[in-house]
Amino acid sequence: MVDSLMVKIALIGALGIGAQWVAWRTGRPAIALMLIVGIIAGPVLGIIDPERDFGTLLEPIIKLAVAVILFEGGLSLNFKDLRHAGWAVMRLVVIGVPVGWVLGTAAAHYGAGLSWEVSALFGGIMVVTGPTVIGPMLRNLRVSPRVRDILKWEGIVNDPIGALLAVAIYAYITYEGAAADVYTIGLDVLAASFVAGVLGAALGYALTWLFPRGYVPEYLKAPFLLITVIAGFVLADIIKHETGLITVTIMGVVMANRPIYSSQTLHRFKEDLSVLLISGVFVLLSATLDWETVQAFQVRFVVFLILLLFLVRPLTILISLFLSSVPWRERFFIAWIAPRGIVAVAITGLFALRMVDYGIPDAEALVPLSFAVVIVTIFAHGFSASWFARFLDIEEGKSDAIMIVGSNSWTVELAAFLKSLKYEVTIADTGKFALRRAKRREIDVYDGDFLDEAHNDNVDLGNFQHLIAATDNDSYNQLLSSDLGPEMGYEQISLLATDKKDAKRGPGRGRVLTESGATFTELVDRAREGWKFSKTRLTEKFTYENYRENLGLGEEPIAVMKPDRRLLFFSTEARPFIEEGDAIIGFVAPESPEKRKAAYQEAKAMPLMGNPDPEGSEA
Repeated sequence: MVDSLMVKIALIGALGIGAQWVAWRTGRPAIALMLIVGIIAGPVLGIIDPERDFGTLLEPIIKLAVAVILFEGGLSLNFKDLRHAGWAVMRLVVIGVPVGWVLGTAAAHYGAGLSWEVSALFGGIMVVTGPTVIGPMLRNLRVSPRVRDILKWEGIVNDPIGALLAVAIYAYITYEGAAADVYTIGLDVLAASFVAGVLGAALGYALTWLFPRGYVPEYLKAPFLLITVIAGFVLADIIKHETGLITVTIMGVVMANRPIYSSQTLHRFKEDLSVLLISGVFVLLSATLDWETVQAFQVRFVVFLILLLFLVRPLTILISLFLSSVPWRERFFIAWIAPRGIVAVAITGLFALRMVDYGIPDAEALVPLSFAVVIVTIFAHGFSASWFARFLDIEEGKSDAIMIVGSNSWTVELAAFLKSLKYEVTIADTGKFALRRAKRREIDVYDGDFLDEAHNDNVDLGNFQHLIAATDNDSYNQLLSSDLGPEMGYEQISLLATDKKDAKRGPGRGRVLTESGATFTELVDRAREGWKFSKTRLTEKFTYENYRENLGLGEEPIAVMKPDRRLLFFSTEARPFIEEGDAIIGFVAPESPEKRKAAYQEAKAMPLMGNPDPEGSEA
């Protein structure tokens, strides 16, 4: 059974996704965990041997996976992101690539002792910073949008550039014709790159023209898009090796910046597929390591790794961003973060094999060196990124902000109460008149359609720990939940029901706020009658059961406030985990449960005072 290829494919998927889940639960770098499980399943236990199991299919599998991953990355490159990072990204491409190539070449030659030809090729590949690594790393980091956009754009844009540098240098090294000069080879590579770029742009424009006009049915759009990406990559790669990376990247960027009605659905499909492919390919990547490759690693390579981490990358960034508007603290952070991933190893392995066959000295050292770079940079940057961001004081920390969509008497009272507990609360509404009550209470407001703004990436949903959809339009509340749930997490969105029947329809309509499923009208009417929000701390003597016993008719808990300031909201489907030390936020009649709690504790303490008669307590 273990030797079955189907079992191994299932195992690769389970290990990759399992590592991502553990990373989500523990906050550890997902890529590092995927590398670890791949090494354990590969060279350590010998369960997975990609070259033996997949044979000649291994290289095309990895290349096609990288193509889809790069396309998904390009699909996330909206030009609006360049409002804060545009010039910095341009500098990292125009200045950073040649500077990084020169410094990387020198480090490979003088540090690792490689020949100039091999050093130049490897230095070109090292200008890449893998988007397959940057993406999962940024998910766990709370840094400014400018830093995130710079790292994201650099990783995706520089990947095909590094591959093309390797193509050009390899062509120069192995060219046997009469005109083996830089000009001829450079012109050849640039021409192929131009054709690949035009192909990617044409495919992107074609799809964004076909989809909105109904030429492709809705159920075929995602498969049609996937096949087009693969076909474009293969066609460009046939014209010239590695130019397919340019095609899929530009195709993604064009589609990201063109109107297309199904863009959100398609983006989620590509994102889900990308997560699956990253998980599988990284397990395959680390499983291809063998003891011969490990033994080929030489001590002199350590010098190169030190130079790459502490000299090449920092100098490249500091020179590129010199006299830019990027603050120094952010420059230092960007200068440290440069993990390499799939593209670096895949391209290095491809050219190493060809150069060994061609008889070029030192080419056999590229494979162990590339694996060393990937492992060292992933562990060094993955585990230190959060700490370094805190050290430089650029980490924004996990936000405790709450977004409430819909301004009415109940939501304004809730926002004011949460604000009194030092939470950042914003109320969004399309009506200026409806927001006046919130403004009078000095609550932050958002004037406009929050769903539309979120779709246009004008709002960073990661800034909010919870969203409450509380308009009087039940369909709009459900739309907020279904559209924003995949990005925020459905457990982080609660909505108000406008009808008792809607509140009991089940999880298909979203998480309905409160255990009773109190409707919009009921809550608004109670707020107008003077009902208030209260906070009650649970102790060893006053438990949650005691709290429930003291609630009156219609009164109920709204949320649990944890010591780390997380707010967990009650719903018709589930009750948050409650323990001693938590605080219960409830919506109660004018007589608050604090008074009842005091009376309860006083009555409970009376026998201890030697007075069993409650009526004599005031004597």
